[in-house]
Amino acid sequence: MSRLSLFNSPLLLGFDHFERTLDRISKTGSEGYPPYNIEQVSDEALRITLAVAGFAIDDLEIQIEDNQLVVRGRQKDDPDRIYLHRGIAARQFQKGFVLAEGIEVTGASLDNGLLSIDLQRPKVEPQVRTVPIKKAAQRLSDRQDGATEIAVTGSVKS
Repeated sequence: MSRLSLFNSPLLLGFDHFERTLDRISKTGSEGYPPYNIEQVSDEALRITLAVAGFAIDDLEIQIEDNQLVVRGRQKDDPDRIYLHRGIAARQFQKGFVLAEGIEVTGASLDNGLLSIDLQRPKVEPQVRTVPIKKAAQRLSDRQDGATEIAVTGSVKS
């Protein structure tokens, strides 16, 4: 059974990466641990703050994989400790955030059990570009490789 694509319109060219991003978000959307905040620090800056109490800097790892920010935490059990009651689990986690194109991670810090990751969104400058239009014969004479090309009239020229 084939899946109906959200971006199958002939007017939406090159948007297939959005569909892959939506698939990735739907797979990671149900993770509840660790809790986190996302705040807008300024017009161009964001901050993700994760509550990672009990994790040391060496227990945490931040990576960027294909426009996805991935935070991993791994705690090691101390075999010399004997617990009479264990209510605080040494759990591992992996938390993913999909980043828009151009978002840069500018830094991270750990303070009082809160891991803060700073992100910078670049200013988008509108670009207007004019594409020159050539006559079909002129375009064909510009080609140097001798490959077969279809002209505007639909006839094949070599």
